[in-house]
Amino acid sequence: MKPLILCADDYGMTAGVSAAIRTLVTEGRLNAVSVMMPPPASGAETAALRSAVEAAPVPVSIGLHLTLTGPFRPLDAQFAPKAGEHFTSLPALMGAAYAGRLKRPRMEAEILAQIAAFKRAFGHPPAFIDGHQHVQLLPTIRDGLIHVATAEAPSAWLRQCGGAGRPAAMLLNPKIAVMESLSRAFRGRALAAGRSTNPAFSGSYVFSPKARFSALFPRFLTGLPAGSVVMCHPGHVDDTLKRLDPVTDLRQHEFDYLSSARFPRDLAAAGFTLQR
Repeated sequence: MKPLILCADDYGMTAGVSAAIRTLVTEGRLNAVSVMMPPPASGAETAALRSAVEAAPVPVSIGLHLTLTGPFRPLDAQFAPKAGEHFTSLPALMGAAYAGRLKRPRMEAEILAQIAAFKRAFGHPPAFIDGHQHVQLLPTIRDGLIHVATAEAPSAWLRQCGGAGRPAAMLLNPKIAVMESLSRAFRGRALAAGRSTNPAFSGSYVFSPKARFSALFPRFLTGLPAGSVVMCHPGHVDDTLKRLDPVTDLRQHEFDYLSSARFPRDLAAAGFTLQR
């Protein structure tokens, strides 16, 4: 059986999302959780996550879900660009990154602030660092992240989002092709800095009402090498989630599948285990 890292993103986004992730942790259905530090809910949820991880039947790693897009607020007051008091949208951030308008010192100050907040909450650096909406892959941000992580989280591995080699998936979901291209540059810079990354990544799909996570998950595992990361976004829908994020009911669908009897059968049939 090949080890797999099944990571639930967005812990701390809302109370409903956090509660769903903790349930899956205590049931042994996850072995990694990525925590957002800027959202209002994150501070109240960290103690509960620590308790859930201690009770988990499989070892669980806790990482930082670097957040640089709205509707969340930066921790560093001098961060730019902003939309009022909040981060800008992902398209605006991407546009600034590709146009060379992002200032690396401002990126590094916010990354440092989020790592510091994580350390205060958990008492240790993150085991890994990834990015909400994959912002860690963008120009300027990726260099700032590698630099700050080397100093502040030297043992953390960094999530890249390519290497699965699925041309058909790229045709169905162009976002995968973009992440593959960005990840090649990210991996090269991380390797040059002596930083570890995951060998491959999966779990991206089109968030549409017709999507069925139970049918998609076995396909995510096809062709993955040992140690690959599969991301997921389980959660219970609450009013805060409806206000903050467009992905709502699909989070409940993911939770229902991951807590079902079918999930461990699919995992084993594909030759993977969540045990290290």
